[in-house]
Amino acid sequence: MEQVIDTALGVIATEGYEALTMRRLAGALDTGPASLYAHVVNKADLDELLIGRLCAELVLPEPDPAAWREQIRGVCTQVRDQYLKYPGISRAALAMAPTDLETLRVSEGMLAILLAGGVAPQAAAWAIDALLLYVAAYCLEISIAKQRRVHDEADWVVDTDELQRRLAALPAETFPHTTRYAAELTAGESHDRFDFTLALMIDGLARR
Repeated sequence: MEQVIDTALGVIATEGYEALTMRRLAGALDTGPASLYAHVVNKADLDELLIGRLCAELVLPEPDPAAWREQIRGVCTQVRDQYLKYPGISRAALAMAPTDLETLRVSEGMLAILLAGGVAPQAAAWAIDALLLYVAAYCLEISIAKQRRVHDEADWVVDTDELQRRLAALPAETFPHTTRYAAELTAGESHDRFDFTLALMIDGLARR
C-alpha cells in the first residue's frame, strides 16, 4: 500500500493531480488496473489515502489556551504547505467525509486547540470545516493559476502589475472604486492574502 501511495504522490508532483487516474497509476506501478484494485477500492479511496499521508506529516502542538490562535494558524499553514507540494491535490480533500485515522488525528488536534481557547464546541466544529475548506480552495486556486500559465500562456493571470494596469485602465465613470483602488485590489506577495484571511477568520471566531 505504501508503494501505491508513494507512486501516486510522485505522479501528482510531476504531472499534477488531474493526471492521476487509476489507469495512470497502474501504469506507473507497472501493473494492471485489476491488480491495483486489490489494494485500492476506487479513486475516492485513493484520494483519502493520499490526504491521510499528507496529514501524517503534520505536527500538532499541545493545546495552549494562551496561544491557541497562533497554534491553529500554524496547523493550517502546515496543511497549506503539504498541499502545495503536490499541485491540485487539495481537490481530493473537498467534499470528503474523512475516515482515515491520520486525517481524523488532525481534526481532533484542531478541535482540542479551539476548545482550549474557549471556543464553543459547535463553533469550533464548524470553524475547522471552514478553515480547512479555505486552505484547500486557496491551494487549488494557486494550482489552477499555474496550470493556466503553462498551458494557456496566460501570464497576466499571475502578473499582478499587468492586472493592476488593466483595472486602472477601466472607465472611471463606471468603475470609480476599482480604478481608484487598483493597487489595493492587486496587492499582496507570497502568502500575504492567506495570512490575512486566516487572521480574519480566527479573530472573528475569538470575538464570538
